[in-house]
Amino acid sequence: MPVATQVVHLMGTVITLTITHRQPQPVLTEAVRRLKVYEHRFSANDETSELMAIAHQAGQRPVAVDPELFDLIRIGRDHSANTAEHLNIAIGPLVQTWRIGFNDARKPSDAEIQAALRLTDPAAITLDPRHLTVYLQRPGMTLDLGAIAKGYVADLLHDYFTTVGVTAGLINLGGNVVVFGPQRQHADQQWRIGIQDPGKPRGQNRLVIRVRDKSVVTSGIYERQLHAAGHTYHHVLDPVTGYPMPTEMASVTIISAQSITGELWTTRLFGQPVEAAMAQLRQTSGIDGIIITQTGQLYSTIL
Repeated sequence: MPVATQVVHLMGTVITLTITHRQPQPVLTEAVRRLKVYEHRFSANDETSELMAIAHQAGQRPVAVDPELFDLIRIGRDHSANTAEHLNIAIGPLVQTWRIGFNDARKPSDAEIQAALRLTDPAAITLDPRHLTVYLQRPGMTLDLGAIAKGYVADLLHDYFTTVGVTAGLINLGGNVVVFGPQRQHADQQWRIGIQDPGKPRGQNRLVIRVRDKSVVTSGIYERQLHAAGHTYHHVLDPVTGYPMPTEMASVTIISAQSITGELWTTRLFGQPVEAAMAQLRQTSGIDGIIITQTGQLYSTIL
């Protein structure tokens, strides 16, 4: 059975798709077409995206959206209500105030941060499942699905590949990986996924894990940073204070069946004390985790 790989630059990252299929190229072409649709649908940095159409009508009227966008916002809002100290999809005004990871990133004033925080209440997101509309109750509100969108997209691509008869594959959305089926290059038919060493340049792994039919999601403070006035600010913002989240963690990796589950748990655990996060991982069925601290210590439920 032929194996083919396609690499594209979308969603602000390098995406790698590898599949085993009797006719792989048409399948990969359709997958890239879908990725372009998802990028336009879920982007908070494209003024013409479907997500931004909601922001443009904030405080004015509900906006009818695609069922997939409605579903992702529903998932994000429900989890924001339960874990507002970590995940908050209404954090858009705060993210756009800092813009860490973009060329125009800067340290905003405290007054700017406090003004942005007043527009980040997830309870002010009104959803109408009958008409598939989304309404942001206050002018200036924007949604940011960056904490969960890649996981959702990875699961959609996995479903598509499975439906059209792909027997094995790898979906790598830049730190968000899904592998399924046998990896025939290895005798144990498991895939090898490298976990970035947070203290070293990109591509240098701290460890390599073996998985099959799993998602591996890593979130780390090394991914995007702002250096200003002698300080370094990472991109994981605290929805309560408005500043980068104080944490002893450098990265959190979640291994799970669904990729969006990994996205949700990396966000929920980031910023917790390491021992508390490890205790929660051990008590939660269906997920495993690896935490690397800023001092280089490694904690894991699988090693």
